[in-house]
Amino acid sequence: MNRRPWVLGAVVALVFLFLYAPIAWLAIASFNSSRSLSRISGFSLRWYAELADDTRVFASLRLTLELALASAVISTVIGTLAAFGLRRAFPGRGLWTVLLSLPLVVPEVVMGVAMLGFFVKLVGVPLGFGPLLCAHVAFSLSFVVVVVRSRVSGMDARMEEAAADLGASPFVAFRTVTLPLVAPAVVAGAAFAFLLSFDDVVISSYLTGVGSTTLPVFVYAQASKRGISPEIVALSTVMVAATALLLVAGVVVASWRARRAGRAAVLV
Repeated sequence: MNRRPWVLGAVVALVFLFLYAPIAWLAIASFNSSRSLSRISGFSLRWYAELADDTRVFASLRLTLELALASAVISTVIGTLAAFGLRRAFPGRGLWTVLLSLPLVVPEVVMGVAMLGFFVKLVGVPLGFGPLLCAHVAFSLSFVVVVVRSRVSGMDARMEEAAADLGASPFVAFRTVTLPLVAPAVVAGAAFAFLLSFDDVVISSYLTGVGSTTLPVFVYAQASKRGISPEIVALSTVMVAATALLLVAGVVVASWRARRAGRAAVLV
């Protein structure tokens, strides 16, 4: 590789081509004037216009965003508290750690069937937003715990002890010392929980009720019934573009904060 750097570049190019060529073709096909996805016959915004007039898409998108936000908030709060609780040794900590890690390895189909049987047969709760929220919190919580706990376990406890020695109360020490140190991990855990809830198809398909169809389930159902329609292709292109814009915005903000922190360090 050192003697032939072009080989590494070619391998990287092939990997990126394998990953993004289908997405690029999907974006091109969304502007096709015909319904064909294999042959481009002309440029048109017809499918985007039909997408804008489809009220079912916006209703599913609104429900998905509300579900993902609620799931992210609840999972982040509970997961952060659980990570701090698992920080200290106590009887049964290993068992609790295993139980919190189970959703990471249990197949989503198993979780979906288990949730369906629990809410319908055992509890008697009708399918809808409530069961969906509980299920999304259940499988997102483990990711938040893992991310936050990895940061908490690497913290220096002497910093909190120093804050206590300087007269800070436990709450003040947590707010001014501990929370800023774990904030990046908490934000990362919240992002994980939001994306997992927003993209979930398998578990949501088991718990979707009347008037509570999430956007991924709606897209999957439409593709299963009528094949991949150009309107669904346009919707997928919009979702990919929005995700890419958010990613670019995050990178720009992160680099701006890094430059600002570097300038502050130089001034000090």
